[in-house]
Amino acid sequence: MRIAISGKSGCGNTTVSTLVADRMNYPLINFTFRSLAEERGVDFWEFCRQAEMDDQIDIELDTRQVSMAMEQEDCVLGSRLAIWMLKEADLKVYLTASIEERAMRIHKREGGSFTQRLKETTRRDANDTARYKRIYNIDNSDPSIADLVIDTDTLEPQQIADMIIEKIRQMKPGV
Repeated sequence: MRIAISGKSGCGNTTVSTLVADRMNYPLINFTFRSLAEERGVDFWEFCRQAEMDDQIDIELDTRQVSMAMEQEDCVLGSRLAIWMLKEADLKVYLTASIEERAMRIHKREGGSFTQRLKETTRRDANDTARYKRIYNIDNSDPSIADLVIDTDTLEPQQIADMIIEKIRQMKPGV
């Protein structure tokens, strides 16, 4: 079973994808902008600026993620566009959270000031949305293709993973 989990920055994609993959004993595919920036030895924010000018960065990242997922019979793909890009996903999950909650989570994870993280998150959302629309004609704010949409504002990662695993078991009894 291929599971795709998407959401904007700070929604819990990485944490929840990791929990689901671990509990289901599925490979986790979480190859992200951060991964590609590290692979290329470029600062993350500089890499984001480069991506604004070079659509091939997104295309390479998304192509590699889908390719990795298609090599697996069972897997969890966690990425901003997983539910749109992995058309073969058996379960598509979209995580949401308020901009304030997402900025607070990023602030806790990365430090700095909350105000700065809120500004960065707002800017990143706008840039990502515009880029995905331009490159793929995808509106990453519209989860209508998802099988399951979860508002993560007041939930712990384990609770979210439990909800996803329950849905998997409904779809595939005996798992």
